[in-house]
Amino acid sequence: MDWNDFQNTSSQEMIQPVQKQNTKKKVSILAALDDGLSDMSTRGLAVPRMPGLFSQSVTPQSRSAPKQSNISTNLGTERKSPYFVKIPGHLGNLSVLDDSDWTVALTPPQSVMFTNLDYSAAEDVTKSAVFLNEDDPGEAAARSMYPDFLHSLLKHSSNTIFELIDEYEDTCSNQLNILQKIVCRATPGQQKFSKTASILWLLKQEMVTWRLLSSIYRDRIQSAMEDETMFDLAIINASEKTVVNNLFQRDSLVRQSQLVVDWLESIAKDEIGDFSDNIEFYAKSVYWENTLHILKQWQLNTFTGSLRPLVTEVDPDAPVRQKMPLDDLDREDDARLLKFLFTLIRAGMTDEAQRLCKRCGQAWRAATLEGWKLYHDPNVNGGQELEPVEGNPYRCIWKISCWRLAEKEQFDKYERAIYAALSGNLKQLLPVCDTWEDAVWAYFRVMVDTLVEQEIRSSVMNTEEKEELPREYLETNWTLEKVFEELQATDKKRVLEENQEHYHMIQKFVILGDVDGLMDEFYKWLSKGRNILPGHLLRFMTHLILFFRTLGLQTKEEVSIDVLKAYIQWLMCEKHTDLIAFYVSHLPQDVAVAQYAAFLEDVIDTEQRHHCLELAKEAGLDIATITKTVVENICKKDTSEFFHHDLAVETGTTEDDRLKIDVIDWLVFDPAQRAEALKQSNAIMRKFLASKKHEAATEVFIKIPQDSIAEIYNQWEEQGMESPLPAEDDNAIREHLCIRAYLEAHEAFNEWFKHMNSVPQKPGQLSQASFTEKVAHELKEKKYEVDYGIWKGLLDALTADVKEKMYNVLLFIDGGWMVDVREDAEDDPERSHQMIMLRKLCLPVLCFLLHTVLYSTGQYQEDLRLADLIASDRHKLYMIFSKEELQKLLKKLRESSVVLLDQGLDPLGYEIQS
Repeated sequence: MDWNDFQNTSSQEMIQPVQKQNTKKKVSILAALDDGLSDMSTRGLAVPRMPGLFSQSVTPQSRSAPKQSNISTNLGTERKSPYFVKIPGHLGNLSVLDDSDWTVALTPPQSVMFTNLDYSAAEDVTKSAVFLNEDDPGEAAARSMYPDFLHSLLKHSSNTIFELIDEYEDTCSNQLNILQKIVCRATPGQQKFSKTASILWLLKQEMVTWRLLSSIYRDRIQSAMEDETMFDLAIINASEKTVVNNLFQRDSLVRQSQLVVDWLESIAKDEIGDFSDNIEFYAKSVYWENTLHILKQWQLNTFTGSLRPLVTEVDPDAPVRQKMPLDDLDREDDARLLKFLFTLIRAGMTDEAQRLCKRCGQAWRAATLEGWKLYHDPNVNGGQELEPVEGNPYRCIWKISCWRLAEKEQFDKYERAIYAALSGNLKQLLPVCDTWEDAVWAYFRVMVDTLVEQEIRSSVMNTEEKEELPREYLETNWTLEKVFEELQATDKKRVLEENQEHYHMIQKFVILGDVDGLMDEFYKWLSKGRNILPGHLLRFMTHLILFFRTLGLQTKEEVSIDVLKAYIQWLMCEKHTDLIAFYVSHLPQDVAVAQYAAFLEDVIDTEQRHHCLELAKEAGLDIATITKTVVENICKKDTSEFFHHDLAVETGTTEDDRLKIDVIDWLVFDPAQRAEALKQSNAIMRKFLASKKHEAATEVFIKIPQDSIAEIYNQWEEQGMESPLPAEDDNAIREHLCIRAYLEAHEAFNEWFKHMNSVPQKPGQLSQASFTEKVAHELKEKKYEVDYGIWKGLLDALTADVKEKMYNVLLFIDGGWMVDVREDAEDDPERSHQMIMLRKLCLPVLCFLLHTVLYSTGQYQEDLRLADLIASDRHKLYMIFSKEELQKLLKKLRESSVVLLDQGLDPLGYEIQS
């Protein structure tokens, strides 16, 4: 519009704009969008992705059925992007998108960050209020994710692996919603909420990484199952749309690169709501209204402001053609509009960008965003009915124009970036890409654009048209590896820093399909210290490895084991008891045994021990080996020597002793482990006996069920074995009986000794007593006689009992106490040494105790027979005595001979014959 147009315009037709103030009449960008967009947002649906030039759906599908055209609905007036790729939300939905489901093509509804989830308002308020009181509310709130992930994993089979990945993403999304509410309710600046924000970032990155895995591995698995060569067919009169459709069907590089673009755009779409809250525009039907108003005032000579140069025309090209500025407010509006338009294109929402342009009076700009549509004339090969032509027949000219616009320095950087994105001009696109995601998006978008353009020009366009775009653009040999090499060489500090972040490294290797490289990266992280890695990252790494295993992908075994061990260790430290057994079951058997045994060592409560063993049984772990290892590990912690009684100091039962006593419980849960329980309890009791800790040994003995020996024989018979028990089991049973006999003898002696020293006291003699005192004294003597008789009777019974039990030990059948009968058992030098030592430690002591019993009860003749017993070649007890012990015993026996001589008998207790 020029000055003549202004003069010919009637005042009634003139638009009367009011000079805009920054604080008034602003409308949110969301209000400026189409009503349909608002409807989709209120339903929790993902906004349809309009990534611009190359974002058409090329979702893999079965090759057994005829292929539908993947671009059929995207090249006409529907305003869908020509390479719109669906990231499916559910396994099995691998068909080409139709008009009914394109609005939810990005992700499952639940995966959009901070949308309305299945939480009531009251529940959210209650949860966030509770978590606010925690020292680390983010960690407390996200703690439920660990069991949630395991529950999801157990619920799905290998046939529904991608439904599982989608469920992982939903779990992260739900948790993000809770954490966001906590952060919103928190007082700013508190340290604990900075930790919550950190967890919020971690979980967001995890969510989008699961989304990437779901998208890209669906395609890879589908591609591996299909024959890609069947699409290498020449098509006569093929249109741009047909050529590109075939390219996406046969070329996994193009297809998967577009999936990466779509994934990055989905992340941007998740965040665009936060951006749009701060971007506002007039909902106006004309553009540059303030400049137009000033020009009209100049025309009518009513302008009262300061005179300064402005454009004299308001057509779209006027500022460039005249090299004159717009009004400041219009320039400000333009800059804000262009930034948000780029943000919409970055989020794959080209359709919404066009709507916004039209709402803001810039329909011409909306038209410039329309030219990417691939041309397709369905009537070329004939047909009964005339069908509408789709796309832009002059797309090449449009693209060259976009490239040139992107090169013009006088345009705003976001306007240049918009046209750079549409034309594949990487150099002009990168300056506005400040984050890692933005930079990767730019590279992959341009790579897809270039590969598609190369295909079109080699199949459709004539030679003359090929000369228009720069040669370096058309001849670039793009690969996935080259993209990340370029990223490493960027001069943007933020991109370089984000390139080293854990999840971005994971995303990089997932995109490259380099599982070995990812495993090497995991190894580097673990080498720096397992405690450095957050628990949520370890959980993700673990479930990612399990995902790869399910797909049949080879992962480096050692690194996989280290990751699982690190996560298991973290679960142990955080007391996630119910989760440990499952993850341990994915380790090699020997490692699994060691890991679960280490965990069980710290489980003290009996019910908890039962529970942990049940979980191990459900997970398919080797319970028998694990429980045996637990006992061995605890016993190995006792580094004390197997020493002589004389060197031992009775200190009672210590904490370490209590651990060794209670550890036997692990072996008595399962009746099938009774033989092992006997062996381990024997080993523990041997050390207790050597150190004179008889009470501790007795507690261990009590732990063994009384029916254990019968149970061992029954199990052997149930196995159909007619041969004798294995020598190790047979010897363990005998040793158990030996220890029982010794403990019974020791307990009997303690009872005898206690009773022996509780003899009733005889009343003393009275002198010059009164009658009353004499009567009382007589009554005391009678009571004494009664008490003494009772005491004497019990003493005789206890003496008989202790003698019997001591002789049971000293005269133990079949070779003696603590002597194995079966010699065909596997050699165990330590056990053999301990049993020999116990004979030398315990039997001499028992002989001295027996002497004490016999001498104290006046059984001198029987006491002297001890010498015969010890000297007997049948039992050979003399061999276990040291020279000093024999001399000491003989001295004590001599005391009995002296008493017999005093009684008029010979030294051996016989009558002296004259």
